[in-house]
Amino acid sequence: MAIIFQNTIRLPILIFVKKIFICTNNYNKRSIMTTRIKFEKVLENLEKNPFFEKYANKIAKLQQTSPEEFLQRVKNQEKLQKKKVHLLKSCHIQSLFPFLMTRTKSSWSYIKKRNFCDNAVKNIYITTPIFYVNAGPHIGHLYTAVLADTIARFNAMLGHSVFLSTGTDEHGTKVQKAANKAILSTFEYCTQISHQFQEMCDIFQVKYSKFIRTTEEQHQNAVLHFWNCLEKNGHIYRGKYSGWYNISEETFISDKEIIEKNFKNIKIKKGCIIESGDTIEWMEEDSYKFRLTSFKDQLKYWLKNENVIEPAIYRKILIPWLEELQDLSISRPISRVPWAIPTPSDKSHTIYVWLDALVNYLTSVGYPNNSFKEFWPPTVQIIGKDILKFHGIYWPAFLMAAGLEPPKKLICHGHWAVKDKKMSKSKGNVISPFIAMNDFTQDGLRYFLLRQAILDTDANYNKSKVRKILNSELADTLGNLVNRCFGKTINPDGIIYNSIEYKSILNSELAVKNIKILENLSEEARKCYEKSDLYHVVDHVMDMLRSANQVFAYYEPWNLSKSKDLNSEKQVEAVISLILENLRVAALVLYPIIPQLSSNLLDFLQVSIKNRNWEDTKALHLTNDSNETRHVLCENILFFKKIKN
Repeated sequence: MAIIFQNTIRLPILIFVKKIFICTNNYNKRSIMTTRIKFEKVLENLEKNPFFEKYANKIAKLQQTSPEEFLQRVKNQEKLQKKKVHLLKSCHIQSLFPFLMTRTKSSWSYIKKRNFCDNAVKNIYITTPIFYVNAGPHIGHLYTAVLADTIARFNAMLGHSVFLSTGTDEHGTKVQKAANKAILSTFEYCTQISHQFQEMCDIFQVKYSKFIRTTEEQHQNAVLHFWNCLEKNGHIYRGKYSGWYNISEETFISDKEIIEKNFKNIKIKKGCIIESGDTIEWMEEDSYKFRLTSFKDQLKYWLKNENVIEPAIYRKILIPWLEELQDLSISRPISRVPWAIPTPSDKSHTIYVWLDALVNYLTSVGYPNNSFKEFWPPTVQIIGKDILKFHGIYWPAFLMAAGLEPPKKLICHGHWAVKDKKMSKSKGNVISPFIAMNDFTQDGLRYFLLRQAILDTDANYNKSKVRKILNSELADTLGNLVNRCFGKTINPDGIIYNSIEYKSILNSELAVKNIKILENLSEEARKCYEKSDLYHVVDHVMDMLRSANQVFAYYEPWNLSKSKDLNSEKQVEAVISLILENLRVAALVLYPIIPQLSSNLLDFLQVSIKNRNWEDTKALHLTNDSNETRHVLCENILFFKKIKN
C-alpha cells in the first residue's frame, strides 16, 4: 500500500506537483497513521530547502523502498544541524542528503521554493507607486490610483482581505528645488503637495489602507533596516561610479540607452546632453554600490513567468535590459543630494532616492516588524511604463538580496496624452483632476479614465470625447433605463417586483438575447477584471444595457399597461423585472469602477449591503434567489446628469 501526498510547490513562475510516495507495506493501521504524520512533518520541512526540487525524485524513491531508513537519515541530519555542522557544497548524495544542506540566511533560493497554495490566498496586497511631490497631481496620477482601487475593490467583492497602499515620494533634489521656488521649507512644501495627493484619493473614492509619506520616521527606520540587511548579506560595497546622470530622473543611465533612443532634438551644450527637457550630465564620484549583476540569473528566473509582468509587451521590453546589467550606485554624496536619508554607517552619503522610495511597499505593511509578512509579497503592483526598470529589475533584485519574495505581478500602463500630445508643464497642457472634475464630476472623470485606457497603449484625454462617452453611456444608456422602469404610466407605484418569471413570459428574440447576455455577464466581466481589462468590462455591461433598452422598446410597456387583461399586466411586470435585474447586475459589476454611482443605484433598488459581493452578480433566476416585492423609497433617481456643451 502506498499513500500519495501531492505537495504543491509554488514557484514565482509556475505551479507544479511533485508526487511523493510513502510506502506503508507491512505496517498495521496504527503504524500507517504514525508514519504518515511523520512523513507529513518531514516533507513540510524538506519543501523549504533550496535543494528539494533537484533531489525530489531520489527522495521519493528512498521513501518507497526504505521509509524507515529515510526517516532515520532525516533524524540524523537534524542532530547534525543542531550541532552546527555545516555540509560542504560538494557533498554527494551518498554521504547523506545534499538537499538538507544548511540554508543560507535570507536565501532567495529558499523563498522561491516555499510551500504556498494560490487558491488559499485571502490576503491581497495592492500598491500604487508613490507619487513624486515636485508638482501637484495630474490625471495620470489619478488614473494610476483609481486603477489600483478598482482592482482592490474587485478582490474585496471576491471575499479577500485587501490592503491597498499609496502615498508620496518626498526625497530628492527636484523636491528641494521646487520647495525653494515656492519659498517654503522643504518639509512644509512636501506636506502641502502630499496633502493634495491625499485629497485627490479621498475625493475620487480611492479606498487606501495606508497613505504613506517617505518623510515619516517609520519609513526612514524601515529604509535603514533594509540597507543594513543588504549590507549584512554582502550585497553593498564602496566603489567609484562614472557615467551619464539624468538629473530629471535622478539616476545614472548607460551610453547605450542614450544612443538607442536616437532623439532628433538632442543638443550638446556646455558638456551636457539635453534631451526632451531632461538634462544629462557626466559625473564621477564615490558611492556605495549594489551588486545588481549577481542577480542576473535570478531575475531571469523570476521573469520566466509570463504573468509576472502584464501586459506582455512590457515584459518583452524588460528582458533585454538584463543583458546590460551593471552594479547599481545606491548612494549620493550628501553635498549633492542633501534632502535624502543618510546612509547608516557613513553620514557623508545619502541613500539613492529610488531605493528609499521602493522600500515604501514594505513600510506600508509594517516592515521591519514581522507583521508585514501577513500581506507579503505584493499581489499586484501598479506602475507606469516610465518606471518599469526600477520596479522590474532593481526592486525584485533588492528584495532577493534581502531574502524577501518579489511581487507576484506588476501591472504596467501607458501614459495619458492631451489631444494626442504628451502632458508637459512647459506646454501648459497638464490636466488637474480637481479642475477636470468641475466639468465632468468625480464619478464621471473616474469612469472615463478607466473606461478609455488600454494598458499597453497611451491614452488620449479630449474634453469633447469625455463629454460624448459620459452622456452616451452613463446618462442615456444606464440612467435613462432606470427612469424608464419607474415612469408614471407603467409603474406609478414605484414597485420593484419580486419576479424571476420573465424567462418564461418574455419569449421574443430580443428578450432571449438579453437574458443570455445577463446570464453570461458575471463570468465574462470576471475574466476581464482578472486581466485588468476594464475597457472590456464596461463594453460587456453596455452591451447588456443597450440590449435591455431594445427589449423595453420592443414590448412598449406604456401601451401594454393600458390594457386590462391579465396577460398584458404580466408582460409589463416581466419587462420591468427583467430590466431591473439588468440594472442590479450592471451596478454590481461596475461597482469597482464607479463605486459611488453604483452604490447610489443599489441603494435605490434596495439591494442590501450583504448582497453586494461578486457572487451576487449572477442573475437571480440562475441562483433561485428572489427578493421581496417592495416600493422604491423616493420618487425618482437622477443617475447621471447629462453634461452640456
